[in-house]
Amino acid sequence: MALQRCEEQGLQERKGQKRKLEEEIQEDRDATPLPTGDARRALLAEVTAQVKVLDSAFSWHEPDRAAAKRATHVLAELAKNEEVVNVIVEGGAIPALVKHLQAPLSDEGDLSLKPFEHEVEKGSAFALGLLAVKPEHQQLIVDSGALSHLVNLLRRYKDSSTSRAVISVIRRTADAITNLAHENSSIKTRVRMEGGIPPLVELLEFTDTKVQRAAAGALRTLAFKNDENKNQIVECNALPTLISMLRSDDAAIHYEAVGVIGNLVHSSPNIKREVLAAGALQPVIGLLTSCCSESQREAALLLGQFAATDSDCKVHIVQRGAVRPLIEMLHSPDIQLKEMSAFALGRLAQDTHNQAGIAHMGGLVPLLKLLDSKNGSLQHNAAFALYGLADNEDNVSDFIRVGGVQRLQDGEFIVQATKDCVAKTLKRLEEKIHGRVLNHLLYLMRVAEKPVQRRVAFALAHLCSPDDQRTIFIDNNGHGLELLLGLLGSTNPKQQLDGAVALYKLANKAMTLSPMDAAPPSPTPQVYLGEQYVNNATLSDVTFLVEGRRFYAHRICLLASSDAFRAMFDGGYREKDARDIEIPNIRWEVFELMMRFIYTGSVDVSLDIAQDLLGAADQYLLEGLKRLCEYTIAQDVTLDNVSSMYELSEAFHAISLRHTCILFILEHFSQLSDRPGHLHLIQRIIPEIRNYFAKALTNPNPHNQRL
Repeated sequence: MALQRCEEQGLQERKGQKRKLEEEIQEDRDATPLPTGDARRALLAEVTAQVKVLDSAFSWHEPDRAAAKRATHVLAELAKNEEVVNVIVEGGAIPALVKHLQAPLSDEGDLSLKPFEHEVEKGSAFALGLLAVKPEHQQLIVDSGALSHLVNLLRRYKDSSTSRAVISVIRRTADAITNLAHENSSIKTRVRMEGGIPPLVELLEFTDTKVQRAAAGALRTLAFKNDENKNQIVECNALPTLISMLRSDDAAIHYEAVGVIGNLVHSSPNIKREVLAAGALQPVIGLLTSCCSESQREAALLLGQFAATDSDCKVHIVQRGAVRPLIEMLHSPDIQLKEMSAFALGRLAQDTHNQAGIAHMGGLVPLLKLLDSKNGSLQHNAAFALYGLADNEDNVSDFIRVGGVQRLQDGEFIVQATKDCVAKTLKRLEEKIHGRVLNHLLYLMRVAEKPVQRRVAFALAHLCSPDDQRTIFIDNNGHGLELLLGLLGSTNPKQQLDGAVALYKLANKAMTLSPMDAAPPSPTPQVYLGEQYVNNATLSDVTFLVEGRRFYAHRICLLASSDAFRAMFDGGYREKDARDIEIPNIRWEVFELMMRFIYTGSVDVSLDIAQDLLGAADQYLLEGLKRLCEYTIAQDVTLDNVSSMYELSEAFHAISLRHTCILFILEHFSQLSDRPGHLHLIQRIIPEIRNYFAKALTNPNPHNQRL
């Protein structure tokens, strides 16, 4: 589907643009405003007057011919302004002009020189072609009987000398057919049924190049998305002449010829094979270096279509020298030229033999740059070409070395198809990070220039298998990890972000659960007295005074709970033999919840008490309770409080919470980067990140590590 979409996007340029019928018209002249009021009435009166002349001057008398010539000329001049075309049609010009597409009847055997022979017909064809620029007028002209007369005019050269007048009328006629059939499937069919295709094919060999060009332009339009027309053009033996025209030094000639061939082969595999068998491949490749950018564009698009034929054709295109000019076209300022060259390279890159060659000749970097384009079709064609290149192991190191992974991940892609293509490209690269590819990347990470080393480390953080993380980032004195930390600690905001993204990706690969997904069990087995003994005077042998209130406890339970209580009751502290022990720095509800955990092994920790309870758990070395508190606090880490939460984790040695904050900072790096104190915070967490990965990636089972 991606290939088809690319082709359809490219072929929008092949529809057969409406021919400019008057080459002397200046393209940059100011458009005449739409006439209104008196100006419109005056214009309509002028048109009506010329129509009357045409209706009354249909004879070989010299005054009539002169008047008719002037009338067609006036109407054509008016029709050059598209804003007044509707008024011309309203004035009845179409039937009058169609009438003068044929010569007046003459006496049998009259061989005398005719006044203004061919001139009136030329003027009528010219004016009708200009009126046909508007789609709503095309059918009006055809319904008035114009096609049969136009086809007869195409044959006029057979019955007359090839005078300048004959050449002009034939050219204007072919141009009129082009405009009449433009994007109108029924009129394209009518032209064929009226017998218009054979004379157009014959005119490809006409001596005058402008006639050749006009005939090719008409055939180009007639062939677009009309299978019957395509088949008849081929059956009329047009291919040899069209292929010869591809080699013409006249840019206008080879541009039209390659356009005709492109429309013939589109969605027509049989014709495509005939075109290739007729020898079109090499002259089409030759057009890639033409001075005419339109011919270059058409040639690139056509090569992309040829490349879909079979694998052998892809290889032949490359062997005959197409890759280098296609890559050069990627640097052109012409958007459409870049789009079509990327399309052709994308098709060629679907063959294994071509992939390494395209990359070796310098195709990677310009294709990657095109991902930044704001043109959706160009962006997609470049992405599809890169998808093909990523299929070859020999390209992976170069892909990463030039920063391809960053480009793919940072790109802002316009259409979903491009996003899907990029995701598949990254997946292809990921599947190849092993064996000799990985070994070469590790070599680059050791000996290449520092920017390349960092690109490799960044890419491997995203693409490597978890089983290779230790080899990549811990072995060799942790060089790989230090490269990522170097990015994070850089003064360059983009490098900082790259480092954060890579480290976050690496951390996620190092574990099966995301941080704090669940509170872990207590590290040591323990027997608990139970809920009924919490603050129960029964068998109590110690009392705590908290905020002036008594809390009854049992030494045996406290001794089993933590080293802090064991030191309190078995050591040399004054609390050892005291009956009442004052607790001066803990609120009652915090102390009560801490004791409930000691007696039962579990409590529900709410967010409003979690921080105070964490402090108490740290003071009394209750690791299980600390983890419960950290888990609760971790659910509330936000952009606004992550800095203070990190400070909290340091104050109470809350390792799990600390790592949660670190991962949060890495994940939301871009959102935090503009906040006060951000750079200082980053410098603070770098040593802790180093410690975490040093432990997580050297553990025999890194997937069991928790942040």
